[in-house]
Amino acid sequence: METDSALSMLAALAHPVRLATFRLLVRHEPEGLSTGQLVEESGLTQSTFSTHLAVLAKAGLVMSEKRGRQQIQRISIDAFRDLMLFLAKDCCQGRPDLCEPLLAELTCC
Repeated sequence: METDSALSMLAALAHPVRLATFRLLVRHEPEGLSTGQLVEESGLTQSTFSTHLAVLAKAGLVMSEKRGRQQIQRISIDAFRDLMLFLAKDCCQGRPDLCEPLLAELTCC
């Protein structure tokens, strides 16, 4: 991952609404949530929320798919993984034993 891509993703997540939306979508992966459900959860108007969603999509963190008449929003697992790896790549200066607590915390149960 290039530094510019990582900065774009981090900037997109650097807003309370966008961070909360991304974390909500992480919890609902792989099925995702409809845009309407996300708007309702955010408490914002459709147009205001759409602006935040567009920032996440432009950064490559969220993708949309049409299911019937609904737009379903999902995180991009690949982008999420790439960002996490970018942030942790030089972790512990080659000493995996120091990173084990972090890895254990990230492991899905």
